[in-house]
Amino acid sequence: MYRKMLVPLDGSGFAEVVLPYAKELAARLDIEVVLLHIVRPEERGFFTPIHRAYIKETVDTIRRQARRVQTNSGIPPDTKPIQVYGEMVVGYPDEEIPRYADTGAIDLILIATHGSTGAKHWALGHVAEKILRQSRVPVSLVRAGVPGATPYDRWPQKTILAPLDGSELAESVLPHIEALARQRGEACNVTLIRVCEPPVIPSYYASEFSGVPLNWGQSVQQETDQCQEMSEEYLSGIEKRLKDKNISVRSEILTGRASDEIVGYATKNPFSLIAMTTHGRSGLRRLVYGSVAESVLLGSSNPIFLVRISK
Repeated sequence: MYRKMLVPLDGSGFAEVVLPYAKELAARLDIEVVLLHIVRPEERGFFTPIHRAYIKETVDTIRRQARRVQTNSGIPPDTKPIQVYGEMVVGYPDEEIPRYADTGAIDLILIATHGSTGAKHWALGHVAEKILRQSRVPVSLVRAGVPGATPYDRWPQKTILAPLDGSELAESVLPHIEALARQRGEACNVTLIRVCEPPVIPSYYASEFSGVPLNWGQSVQQETDQCQEMSEEYLSGIEKRLKDKNISVRSEILTGRASDEIVGYATKNPFSLIAMTTHGRSGLRRLVYGSVAESVLLGSSNPIFLVRISK
């Protein structure tokens, strides 16, 4: 499914938080990895040899580490050779990353985001806003500076959390989950969750004036029970679809506000990746302002894999 992944770098330790992911995916997915080193115009010239040396050293390191991953995981030596390459461009990240993604036959973008401010930092800047709004391919965001975070390559077992709401839009992430769960030489567990959100009556709707029946609590419970019953049937169908493809999967049904429940569940049960979709018509505006994805991006320290759907 993935042939070529773009990994933007600027020489900082902040951006390099993605490198453990790059080496693992290069080793396990037969994917070509392009490390794109972006040099600002004011830094070229005298510093150009330094930048070229940096990208060459980083490429060599990722190749070497990816080969070690294959050896340690028992991946056959006759497998397709590790493909890691370096590119250096002069310009600004918010312009060069989308441009390279469009012209370089990229299938996936892997990029770092601040651990302290998360997606909000990127939204107020321009880099991730442009990438998430314009990208035609999935974008994987990895938090930098998260205290106590376990690097991707040190997880004892990879786990993917997939929030679903029953819509075709949300299910668009499933083919990507299938691809990520089939990493060679390593088992991966997938957890599907669906949140039943009880209907809420605003506080100013007093029962004596609003016409809301006095047995409103019972009605809410009935709707919740119905949602849980439908969710169980729905998730069972998705589970079967994935199990038929030899993917280890389980499901959970939660009750409450969707964003709170997803973040809370991910906090209590750490996952190496959360995979979600976002709507393409409004891009980051829908993603960041008042949406479920916004709260997950801002509230969770987990790496997040986003699939943008244009309809």
